[in-house]
Amino acid sequence: MVCGKYRHEYKYICGATQSAILKTRAQGLLKADIHAGENGIYRIRSLYFDDLEDSCFYDNESGIGERSKYRVRIYNSNPNYILLEKKAKHRGMTLKTAVRINESYCQHLMYSQKITIEENMSDTLKSLLYEMMTKHLKPKVIVEYTRTPFVDKLGNVRVTFDEAISSSGNISNFLEQNISVRPIMEKGQCVMEVKWDEFLPDYIKNTLQLDSLRWSSFSKYYLCRKYNTHGGSRI
Repeated sequence: MVCGKYRHEYKYICGATQSAILKTRAQGLLKADIHAGENGIYRIRSLYFDDLEDSCFYDNESGIGERSKYRVRIYNSNPNYILLEKKAKHRGMTLKTAVRINESYCQHLMYSQKITIEENMSDTLKSLLYEMMTKHLKPKVIVEYTRTPFVDKLGNVRVTFDEAISSSGNISNFLEQNISVRPIMEKGQCVMEVKWDEFLPDYIKNTLQLDSLRWSSFSKYYLCRKYNTHGGSRI
C-alpha cells in the first residue's frame, strides 16, 4: 500500500491558449514524469464512489473543507494494474492513500457486490468496504482524461495538465479498452494541478504565474457528476 502525507494541492482551469503557454513553460522548467509514455502523456480512468445522499458531490459544491472520497483507478486501460485510492482533505491539505487490488475485487466493487472484510486487507480497502455497508457507498460515475505530468525534486513538486476530461455513467464498462464518454469541458480547456509538500519554489510559482490564474475548488468528480448525461447522472 502507498501511504502519502498531507500535501498542498491547487487546481486551475485554463483555456486552450493559456494551457499551451503554461505547458511550454513547464517543459522548459521541470522534468517529465518517468511514468508517462514516450509522448509524455498517459490516460487515467477513475471510478468514483458516493453515498445515497451524494455527500461527496454536495460537500464539494458547498466547499466543505473536511471531506474524503474513494476511487478505483486504471492507467491506459490496463486492467492488470488497478489501484484503490482514498483521497482526504483537511485544513486545505490533501492526503492520498492507495493500494493495488486485483480484477476480481474491482469487479465486485463495480457491481456493489459484497466482499467480506478480512484481517489481512489494507486499511484503505477495509474502510471502503465498511462504508459501503454502513453508508451505502456505490459507484456513481467514470471519469477519464489524458494527463501530461511534470515533476521537480525541490519541494517534491508535481505539475500536471489534465485534458479531454470526460464522463460516463456506464459503470459496467469501466475495465473495457475503450468506452463511450462525454466531454464535460470546452475543447482545449484543461485543469492544471500543482502539488507540493512544505514549500513551492518561487521560480515555479513565478514562471507559471500562479497568482494570475483562476483557482478552482471543484473536483473532476464533481464536474463529471454535474454535467454527465449518461446513466447515474445528476442532470
